[in-house]
Amino acid sequence: MWTEIRRKVLVEGASKRSILRDYGIGHQVLAKILSHSEPPDHQVGGPRQKPKLGEFLGVIDEILEADKTAPTKQRHSGRRIFERLRDEYGYTGGITQVREAVAQARRYSKEVFVPLSHAPGHAQFDFGEATVEIAGVRCKAALGVITLPYSDTYFLSAYPRECTETFQAAHVAGFEFFGGVPLRTSYDNTTIAVSKVMGRERVLTRAFLALQSHYLFDHHFCRVGRGNEKGHVENHVGYSRRNLLVPVPSFPSWAAMNEYLAACCYADLFRTVRGKVGTKADRLVADRAAMLALPTEAFEPRRVAQGHANSLSLVRFDRNDYSVPTAYAHHEVTVVGGIEEVAITSGTGVVARHVRCWDKEQTTYDPLHYLALLERKPGAIDYARPLESWELPGCFAVLRRRLEADLGHRGTREFIKVLRLLENASVGALARAVDQALSIGATGADAIALILFHHAEQPVGLFSLDGHPHLKSVVIDPPDLSAYRTLTQQGAAS
Repeated sequence: MWTEIRRKVLVEGASKRSILRDYGIGHQVLAKILSHSEPPDHQVGGPRQKPKLGEFLGVIDEILEADKTAPTKQRHSGRRIFERLRDEYGYTGGITQVREAVAQARRYSKEVFVPLSHAPGHAQFDFGEATVEIAGVRCKAALGVITLPYSDTYFLSAYPRECTETFQAAHVAGFEFFGGVPLRTSYDNTTIAVSKVMGRERVLTRAFLALQSHYLFDHHFCRVGRGNEKGHVENHVGYSRRNLLVPVPSFPSWAAMNEYLAACCYADLFRTVRGKVGTKADRLVADRAAMLALPTEAFEPRRVAQGHANSLSLVRFDRNDYSVPTAYAHHEVTVVGGIEEVAITSGTGVVARHVRCWDKEQTTYDPLHYLALLERKPGAIDYARPLESWELPGCFAVLRRRLEADLGHRGTREFIKVLRLLENASVGALARAVDQALSIGATGADAIALILFHHAEQPVGLFSLDGHPHLKSVVIDPPDLSAYRTLTQQGAAS
């Protein structure tokens, strides 16, 4: 309309009276249209007055300032501030104005950050958390994320829990994905890496020093409570959770989940980042050129702890119990906990190995650890908890019934002797030996052991001359044994 009126009056020569009549506007509006090529911006003389709330704005600022030192979950909401203003200070206005004033004050008081420049070869590390489904069970996953801010490359791996072993494993996997070791990595003050904060100094844990000594990278720890100093990795934790794990994904195992995450990180290399030239893969070349080379020897993520085998021949590690042979009950042992396996050592040898349990307050038994004790206490075999879920082929049950029918209570001890053969043989090999023993009626432990070891013997291989006719003419002279005979005769004479 503004443009039409200007054209009709200034170009076509229409009268002002006709314009006032046709458009229903006043003289002042028409004068403004003819004197300005476009509608002037709305001018506000100053902030709108708040007659009821104005005198209480200072109180709101004081409350919000005091909230900065209060516990996070016990800070004032807009409603609570309104109630305090009404009850303690005599405010008579509505809650809407209070909420708007609180929101504005909080928005204006937010911290402002300086954009940072990142050199090639530097990294940031952090743990995040997400809900996933593993083998049909919904659980929390600890997401180890390591990023290279220069190229915006990142690597993500998932574990059942955030701990020393998974912290180390996330680094090992990330360094292998990058193809090198970052010159310096930034962290928050996690207790996995820092045992004590002393101003700007940090007392580092033995596990972190072992990782650093192996890969030789430098470290940087953020100020306490200032995780924004490694904002690049924190942003990628949220990005990964929103883009890779929504909706809640389901995987048959943790290994399958990590294969999926690794494939996603590889595909992300070919994405272009806003404001940067080339893909992430292109910029990763500069990162790799600045990095340290990967060590030739692999690093084993693990946690070493001292333990004690109790009267049940169980050793506690990471809130779970693992069995050891009963000969080591009441002994001091060393537990080496890895991602997949827990190994228990005594002296210089490994006495037990178990699959790592990531649940809480669980007990993992190896039935073989208790057979030597059961041989002395055969009456406990039907009540032994380590044997409750031990599934053996059906021939073992047949063997036990036959032994107990023939020997009475001594048959149980004889059956346990047969089971002890599993300490040096596989279940399949012993089952074949038991089947053969049952078929010939030789059910004693010694007879089954003889059959088992006979099956394990390898026949001597004979070289056949078939297909090698040229070797038939070769004659090998017999060895000269005269010197040997002389020595034997001298020995007999003495």
